[in-house]
This record gives sequence, C-alpha cells and structure tokens, in this order.
Amino acid sequence: MPRPSPWTSGAVLIAALVVGPVLAIVWMAFNPEENVWPHLVSTTLPRYLGNTLILGGAVALLSAMVGAGAAWLVSMYRFPGSRVLQWLLLAPLAIPAYVGAYALVDFLEYSGPVQTGLRTLFGWENARDYWFPEIRSRWAAVLVLTGALFPYVYLLTRQAYRDQSGGVYEVARALGAGPFGRFFRVGLPLARPAIAAGSAIVMMETLADFGTVDFFAVQTLTTGIFTTWLEMGNAGGAAQLAMVILGLVLILTTMEKVSRSRSRFYRLERQQRPVEPIRLHGWQAALATSACVVPFLIGFVLPVAVLGWHALANAEEWLSPGLLTALRHTVVVGGSAAVVTVSAALFLVYGVRMTRASLPRKLLPVTTIGYAAPGAVLAVGILIPLATLDNFLADTVLAVTGFDPGLILTGTAFAMVYAYAVRFFAIAQGAADAAMGRVSPNLPMAARSLGRSAGGALREVYVPLIRGSVGTALLLVFVDSVKELPATLLLRPFNYNTLATRVYEKASLEQIGEAAPAAILVILVGLIAVAFLARANR
Repeated sequence: MPRPSPWTSGAVLIAALVVGPVLAIVWMAFNPEENVWPHLVSTTLPRYLGNTLILGGAVALLSAMVGAGAAWLVSMYRFPGSRVLQWLLLAPLAIPAYVGAYALVDFLEYSGPVQTGLRTLFGWENARDYWFPEIRSRWAAVLVLTGALFPYVYLLTRQAYRDQSGGVYEVARALGAGPFGRFFRVGLPLARPAIAAGSAIVMMETLADFGTVDFFAVQTLTTGIFTTWLEMGNAGGAAQLAMVILGLVLILTTMEKVSRSRSRFYRLERQQRPVEPIRLHGWQAALATSACVVPFLIGFVLPVAVLGWHALANAEEWLSPGLLTALRHTVVVGGSAAVVTVSAALFLVYGVRMTRASLPRKLLPVTTIGYAAPGAVLAVGILIPLATLDNFLADTVLAVTGFDPGLILTGTAFAMVYAYAVRFFAIAQGAADAAMGRVSPNLPMAARSLGRSAGGALREVYVPLIRGSVGTALLLVFVDSVKELPATLLLRPFNYNTLATRVYEKASLEQIGEAAPAAILVILVGLIAVAFLARANR
C-alpha cells in the first residue's frame, strides 16, 4: 500500500479540524450527560423555535423586498443620486446588527431625542400622556436586522439584473408591458435565483445573531444555547439546541439549491446588449430616490450618527485603558485567525491539487460547513472537547514534571482563534481555490521540472501570483473575526475583551457613551471590507 504524501495527510488533517466541531455537536447531542431534551420540548423549545422562524421569515421577506426593489431601481432607471446610491446601499454591511440595535434604542427610547422632542413640542409631561411603540420588541429586531442584512439580497440581485440582456426589456416594452409589468413578469422571474440565494444568506445570518435578539429580549434558539449552557449548566442541552439550528441551516441550504436547480436561464445572444437605464423625472424620480435613501438611512446613517455623537460627547473614552486593551486583543486575535485560516486554506487547496487521492477532494466542499454554522453553535462544539483535552494535558504535565501549566487551550485566546478559523474557513478556501484556478498549470510544472519541490512551487510560483487574492482573504477573515460576537462571548478567557464584547458589555449596561468608541472602530473596520467589495463589483 503506497504511503500517503504529506500534502494528502495535511489536507485531511485540516479538513478534520474544520469539520470536527460540528461532529462534536452531533456526538454531544445524542450522548448528553443529562438528557434535558424532553424538558426543552415541553417548555422552552416551542417558544425558541417559533420566535426564530418568525424572525427569520420576516427579516428574509423584508430584505428581499428592500434589496430586490432597490437593485431594480438602480439597475433599470436613472434618477437623482442613483449612481452614488448603488454603492451607498452596500454600506450597511459594515454595521453589525447588534450595533444598529443599540443605536436604534438610544434614538427612540423615552430619554432619546425623538420622544424628548415630541414631549417638548406638544407639552407632554410623561409617557402616560401619549402612545409610543414598544422599542424593545420582536418587530424592532426585525427592523434592525433587515437594515443590516438587506445588502446581501441587493448585491446578488443587482448583479443578476446587470447580467440580463437589455433586449428582453425592449421586447417587453414593445408588447405593452409597463414598469410594474416588466418588473413582475420579466425582471423578478429572471432574478429569482439570486433573490433566493440572498434571502437564504439573510435567514442564516438571522439564525446566527445573538447581540440583537438578546438586547431586544427576543428568545430564539441562539439565546436558548446561552441560557441552557451558562444558566442551566447543561452542555448536552445546548448541543441539542445547536442541532436544531444546524437542521434549519441544512433545510435552508437545500431549499436554496433546489430553487436554483429548477430556475435555469441561458443567454441566447452572442453579444449581449446591456440594459439601458430609463431616465426618471418629477415625482417618479423623487419616489425612486426616497425608496433607495430610506434603507441607507436606517441601516447606516442612523447608527453612525447616534454612535458618532456619543463618541464625540465622550471623547475621554477614546483613551480608556479598557478600549486600548480591547483594541489590542482584537488585532492580535483577529490577525492570528486571518493568518491561520488563510494559510490552512492555501495548504488544503494546494494539497488537493497535488494529490491523486479521492478523500481530500471529497472533504474539500465539506470544510465550508463552518460558515453556515452560527458562532454560538461552533462554540459549543469547540469548548467542551477542548476543555477535556486541556485538562488531560494539564494533568499529564503535572504528573510527569510536577509543574502545573494551567489551561493552555481554553485559558488563552487559542479557542477563539480556532473558532474564527472554522467559522470563516469557507471565505479563505473559496478565495484560494479561485485564485489557484487562474494560474496556468504549466508554471508549477516548469518549476517542478527545474528541481523545485511541491512546497517550493507553492512558495515561489503560486503565492507571488495570487498575493492579491490572499491579501483580500486575509482582510475579509480579519473583518469578520472583529465583528463576531456569540463565539467570542462563549470562548474568551476570563476578563478578556475584544471590541465586539466591549460594545456588548457596555451597551447591555446602558453605557452607550462608553460603548460608542469601540463600536465606531468596529464600523471603520467593516467599511474597509465594504470598500473592497464595492471595488470588486464595479
């Protein structure tokens, strides 16, 4: 039997480390120390599941309406600000949903500027004198999550409209179809796969959210994991809830793939004519501009304005030791996760290309499962096995040397870096695979014929040619690591704060002024990624 190459063995090991947390969840869910599943089913699970489905469905529906509608307007029409708005509508991707939640509540709560202004304007003295909608509610969470997530639908749908032939719409106009007829009977059916894909991403991001639903006191499956694990002390029950989330994710991805497979459209023209936008005037132009400006205001301008005002009003917080420490931790952990993730992805993709074995090739698509799994779910699958291994190593070292090393894996930021690497491995793997696919196979073959080893060909041929894609992957993994909240809250060592956890802790204590500088830094990091995304989609 031939001995497997180091590249094959390494690729299989990396794939196992990425998939391991999900397998650990499955094991713990079916083999809990104390089976609380009957209790969960009869008490809290229906409420968790109901809220999750209602929230996910409402956010996906509103995001599809806003995203697809805005994409149609900026692609098919010209109106005041349309050229700028097509890029500004991507900006809400830089705002984590939990940051938007803190800003909305601060803006609309009893002591906020809106209600204060209303009381001053109408002479009201207290809340009993007027009615105002409940801010911390499920529907407020829907609004915040829609404002943060609709760009996923917008981006994919806008690209779908741009790829369509202008001749289709010219024929529709010649046959008497008006603006609504062209949208509902031509544009919407052709863009349906893109809308379905974007809506599926929105629903998975909603499933993964913790900060927003926790702040609005909406009990979902994600908050149930925190409650079952941290308050009830039952890791098996948390794993069982995590299995429910994984089941929902699997259903969503399957439905999205089925939808795409049943909706196939082909180009019939060799030289496709682009869509020629129609110039709008008068009230139609004003209405189109307003329809695109409102999502941008809610998803980006409002959070930045509220938090920016607090950050300026509390300028001393910028020099707070806690903020500087959180910034240092964020850079170290996020940077480490980016380097580890991209390096492992390069090794895995290159190892699959180098080996003739079928196992690594079959495992390659499976490694993307971490991106679909919420951070809280991965934290359950990482912390329990790592804690067991950590205690075993500490006891072994103590028994052999008499020295107690403490908890090396779970007592440091190692678990956080591991979680980020698993969660965002799909980003790095996709970038590495696409970049290596653009390199001619003749170049590494020539390097090998000149005596270079497989590793030498990777270092001296592939890496220099794909360094742009590698840099982009490093940036995207770093940005997503900075914004990740649920996994960080569950896996961080005691008294170890990042920018995301500092924002969460301060805002949870109603100290929005102290949370604002950290939130602004998170937004600035997110804007860098949005700028790269906009550049790539010109």
